[in-house]
Amino acid sequence: MRRPVIVGNWKMFKLISEAVQLVLDLKPQVVNSYHAEIVVAPPFTALKTVNDRLEGSNIKTAGQNLCDQLGQGAFTGEISGAMLKDLGCSYVIVGHSERRQYYQETDEVVNKKTRAALNAGLTPIVCVGERLAERENDQMEIVVGRQVRDGLSGLTPEELSLILIAYEPVLAIGTGRTATPEIAAKMHKFIRGLIAENWGNQLSENIRILYGGSVKPDNISVLMAESDIDGALVGGASLDATNFAQIVNYK
Repeated sequence: MRRPVIVGNWKMFKLISEAVQLVLDLKPQVVNSYHAEIVVAPPFTALKTVNDRLEGSNIKTAGQNLCDQLGQGAFTGEISGAMLKDLGCSYVIVGHSERRQYYQETDEVVNKKTRAALNAGLTPIVCVGERLAERENDQMEIVVGRQVRDGLSGLTPEELSLILIAYEPVLAIGTGRTATPEIAAKMHKFIRGLIAENWGNQLSENIRILYGGSVKPDNISVLMAESDIDGALVGGASLDATNFAQIVNYK
C-alpha cells in the first residue's frame, strides 16, 4: 500500500515571521493526520526557523531546489543537498516546471540534481509535465516520457525506490485550471508504465506519483480517488493553513 504524500510548495512567498505563523496555524489542524506524509517547502530564508517550530511534529520540510554539484565548492548563490539536510530538510523539489521554464533547467540538470539529493540523504521530488502547447499538439507522452527517462537515467532500482515523482501539467500551474481527474490518472498510469518498462514491475507498483497543478480543497478528494495518484504537490493553496489542512485531511 502506497502511503500518500501531500507537499506544500510555498515558492517565493512568506517572510520568516509569516512562515512561522503559517506552520503554527497548521500544526494543530493536522496533528492527528497520519494517513499521509505532510511536507512543506518554505523559502530558504525560513527553513531553519520553520524546522525549529516543527520539531516533534508530523510535518516535514523540503528545499525548493538544490545545486547539482556534490559537496561544497565555489558556486556562488547555490545551496547544496548537505546544507538542506543540515537545516533539517528531509525532501527537496527537483525540476519544477518554473525552474525548467525560467531558469532553463534541462533533463540532464534534473538528473544531476536528483543524484545530488540522493547523495545527501534527501528524498527528491522529481517534477515532470508538459506545456499547454505540447498537450494541444498531442505531444504530452513524448515530452513526459523523455523527462522521466532522461531525468532518471542511470539510477539503479534501489535509488529510484527512494524518490517521488510529481506530474504537473504546466497548463494547470498557478492558472486555476486543473487537469481533469481522468487526464491526470491517464498520465500517472503512463508514467507508472514507463517505470515498469525501464526498472521493473515491482518498483512501478511501489513508486509514489504525486499530482501538481491548482490542487485545492474542493478537488483533492476526486484526484485522490484515482488509484495511480499518490498525493499532491500543492502551490497557492498551501499558503493558507486552513486550506492546506483541508487538502491534507481530504478523507
